Amino acid sequence: MIRHQFINLPGGLVMIPTRYAITLLLPVSALLLGACSGVMGDQVLSEEELACLALTKVRNLTITSAELVPATDSTPQYCYAKGVIAPAISYHLQLPLPENWNGRFLKWGDGGKDGDLDFADHRVAEGYAVANSNMGHDNGSEPGSSFGFDNRQAEIDFGYRAVHLTSNAAKTLIQAYYGEDPEYSYFEGCSTGGREVLMEAQRYPYDFDGMVGGAPVLYYQGTNVSHAWMLQKVFQNDFAGNLAFDTDGNGSFDSLRKVSILEEAVLAKCDANDGITDGVIDDPLSCDFDPEVDLADRMCRGDVNADDCFTTTQLQTIKDFYAGPYDSQGVSILKGKSFGSEWAWPNSNIPHEGNSMFPGNLGYVSNHFNFIFYEKDPGVPPPDITDLSYQLDKTKTPPEWAWWEFDVDDVAAGKGDLMMSIIDATDPDLTRFLVKNSGKLILYHGWADFSPPPETTLDYYKDMVETTFEGDMTAAREHARLFMVPGMGHCRGGPGPNSWDKLPALVDWVENGNAPDFVVATHSTDDVVDNERPICAYPELAVYSGPAGGENDPANWVASNFTCQ
Repeated sequence: MIRHQFINLPGGLVMIPTRYAITLLLPVSALLLGACSGVMGDQVLSEEELACLALTKVRNLTITSAELVPATDSTPQYCYAKGVIAPAISYHLQLPLPENWNGRFLKWGDGGKDGDLDFADHRVAEGYAVANSNMGHDNGSEPGSSFGFDNRQAEIDFGYRAVHLTSNAAKTLIQAYYGEDPEYSYFEGCSTGGREVLMEAQRYPYDFDGMVGGAPVLYYQGTNVSHAWMLQKVFQNDFAGNLAFDTDGNGSFDSLRKVSILEEAVLAKCDANDGITDGVIDDPLSCDFDPEVDLADRMCRGDVNADDCFTTTQLQTIKDFYAGPYDSQGVSILKGKSFGSEWAWPNSNIPHEGNSMFPGNLGYVSNHFNFIFYEKDPGVPPPDITDLSYQLDKTKTPPEWAWWEFDVDDVAAGKGDLMMSIIDATDPDLTRFLVKNSGKLILYHGWADFSPPPETTLDYYKDMVETTFEGDMTAAREHARLFMVPGMGHCRGGPGPNSWDKLPALVDWVENGNAPDFVVATHSTDDVVDNERPICAYPELAVYSGPAGGENDPANWVASNFTCQ
C-alpha cells in the first residue's frame, strides 16, 4: 500500500506519496516559482513535478536543477537532475518515474577526453537510473587535453575521481528520489569508459556489482605515445613514409591504393585461417603475415615512389605500425596494430586528401603531450598542428610546443611516470572487486581496433588471471570474462560482426548467476544483417559447424552454425 501525505499550497491541498516526503522541505516560494515556470495560471505543479523539483533541496548534495523531461516516442517521461562536485565536476542523472524504475543504477561511461554530459535515453527507457559526468572539465572552454594545463586537480578528476564521486552522488540522489537504495549498481562504458571500468575495479572495488568495459584505454599514456610515434612516421621528412600517394603532385595525397594493396595482401594470407573466407581475420595472433616477404613483389622499382607500390621507407612504416612504438634502444613500449585493422588506417593514421591531412588519431595527440603527459607542461600547441615546417615561438610565456617534438625516449626516462600513475589503469590485482566484492566483469575488444591496441587488453586479462587467481583460468572465468571480437573496430564498426547489446549478459550474470559463454553479434550493410556470429568468451573461438561445404556461403553465416571451441 502506498502511503500519502498532504501539503497545503495556495491552490489547495496536494496529496503526495510519503516516499516524496523530501518535498515537504521545499519553501512555498520555490514551489510557486516552479509552478510559474512550468504551469499556466494558478494550476499547482503535478505530483511528479513536485517530487523531481524537490531534489534541489537535498541537503547533502549541490543540485543545481531538477525538472521533468517530457516523453518522446522512444523514452518515457523522466526526472532530470544536474549537480556539481567541487571544484569542477558536473554530473547529471536521468531518473525514471518511480513506477518505471527497475531498481537498478547505471553509471554511463565516457569517451575521448570527455568534458561533456552524455545521455543514455535507451537505458532510461529500460528502467535504469543513469548517471554521467563531465569528468571534471568542460570541453567548450578547455578542448582536448587543455583542461590539464597547470591543473593537477583536473588531471586527477579525469583520471579517477570524477567517476567515483559521481557514483556516490548518484546513489544519494536515487535514495532521495525513490526512498530506497538501488538493488544493483552497474557500469557500462567503452574506450575511455572502458578505462574507467578498470580504474573503478582497481581503485574503488565496492562501487558496483557488475561492470562491462569495451576497448579499454588502460595504457592511456602509452596509447597516446603510440599515436604520436606512428604519426611522426608518416608526417616527417615531407611525408616520405606516408601510405597515401599524391598522384598529381599538388600535395593533396589523393590516392589510398597502397593501403588497399596492403589490406588485400593480409587477407590473402590469413583470412581463410579460420576456415571461412569472409574478409575478416578471426585470430590475428595466428596470422603469419610478414611485410618484407609478402609485399616483396609490390616494392617500388629503384625505390622511386609510385601509386601501386611501396618504398623502403613506407615498408618500414607498415612494419612499425604492426610492431608498435619502441624507443631508440629498441625497447617496446606498447603492442602495435593487429592484422586485419588496415581498413581503418586511412581514417585514424594516414594523412590524405579525404581527411584534410588530419587523421583521427592526430586529434587525440594534438595537445595531449602539451598538457597531460609530462609532470610539468612544456607549452601550448601551435596554431596549425599539421604544418611541421612552422617555426615554433619559444620566447613567449608559455612557449609554443608541438606534438612532433615528442621524444619517445622520454618514456624510458620516466618523464611521464607521474601522469601514468594518475590516468593509467593497469593494476592486474582485482581481488577486492572480483573476490571480496563478488563483482562480475565483462571486457571486450575489437581485433580491428585502430586506437588502443587490442592485444593489450588480452595481455591484461591474462595478467589478471595470473595475479588475482594464481593462473587458474577456470576460477577467473567465474568472475571475469573477455570477448575478443574479430573484425570489430574501436567500440563498434568494422568488417566483422560488431553489434550487440552489452548490458543484458552482465545483468543476467550478476542477478541470476548465468555466466555468458558467448554473445551473438551482427554485421549490417544498409541496415540489413549480413553476418551473425557468436563471440566466444576467451580462450574459446567460434568454429563453423554448419552445413558441410557451406562455410563460404553468407547464407550460412548465422550464430546457430557456429560453436565455441
